[in-house]
Amino acid sequence: MSETVSRRARLRAETSAEIKTIALKLMATGGPDAISLRAIAREMGMTAGAIYSYYPTRDDLITTLISDVYGELVDAVEAARDAVPESDPAGRLLAWGENVRTWALANPEGFRLIYGDPVPGYRPPEGGPAREAAHRACAGLSGLVAAAWPQAESLQSGTYDWSDFETGLAEATQEQFPGLPPAAVALSLRVWGRMHGLIALEIYGHLRPLTHKTAAIFRDEMLDLTRSLGLTPSESHVR
Repeated sequence: MSETVSRRARLRAETSAEIKTIALKLMATGGPDAISLRAIAREMGMTAGAIYSYYPTRDDLITTLISDVYGELVDAVEAARDAVPESDPAGRLLAWGENVRTWALANPEGFRLIYGDPVPGYRPPEGGPAREAAHRACAGLSGLVAAAWPQAESLQSGTYDWSDFETGLAEATQEQFPGLPPAAVALSLRVWGRMHGLIALEIYGHLRPLTHKTAAIFRDEMLDLTRSLGLTPSESHVR
C-alpha cells in the first residue's frame, strides 16, 4: 500500500514540475500573459479538469512558480557566499553578486518572473514562501553590509527608522543582526539595486547589442561596489 502511495506521490510531483516548466516556457515565448492553465493542459495533453487538481487557479500556479524560483535563486547565492570564508567579506559580496548574474543568465524566464514582467491580473497573497524568500535575500545582503559597517555608514546621507521598512523585513533583520541600524538596511537595498541593474539590462537584451564584454563590465561594477563599502578585494578577486 505504501509503495502505491509513494508511486502516486512521485508521479504527482513529476507532473507538477512539468506544469511549472511549461508555464515558464510559455512565458518565454509569449510573455507573462501566455501563462494559463488551459494552455498548459493542451501542451501536456491533459484535460482542464485534471490540471485544476494540481493548481485550482492560475494565481495558485503563479504563486508556486514565484516561490520556487525565488527560493532557488536565494539557495544558489547563499551557497556561493558561504563557500567564501567570513574572514573575506569582499569575496563573499563578490560571490553573491556574480552568482546572481550566473543564475539569471541560466534562468532568464525565472528572473523576469520575480524581478521583471508583471503577470496581468495576478494578485499575490500576503506573506507566504515568496515573501520569505525576499526576506532571505534582503537579510543576506544586510549581512554583507553588516560586515562593512560602520565604515560603509558614510555612504548614507539620509536618516532612517525601522518604521520605514516592511514590518517582516524589519523584524527579521533586527533578529538576525542585533545592533545593526535601519540605515544599513537602506544601504542593503541600494546594493541590491546596483547588482540587479546591469543584470536586468542584460536579461532584457539591452547590453549585448552594445558590447560583448558584459561579464567584465558587471565584474567592474561589483568591484567598485565592494570598494565603495570600504572592503578591499584581494588580487585574486581583481584578476
